[in-house]
Amino acid sequence: MGIGPMSLIIIGIVAILIFGPKKLPELGKAMGSTLREFKNATKGLADDDDDDKKKVIEVKNDDK
Repeated sequence: MGIGPMSLIIIGIVAILIFGPKKLPELGKAMGSTLREFKNATKGLADDDDDDKKKVIEVKNDDK
């Protein structure tokens, strides 16, 4: 049960009615930059986890 094309059209119409056509590009740009920042932050967390796993594996290999 996903979002179909008709649902997206209805959401778009409601957004235009609420915010107006002049505000929508600004809102889209702000949402895009927010998602980009969130993605970069979660990527940094994932990289930290990978580094921690590598350190644990290196320590285990050094003990042998």
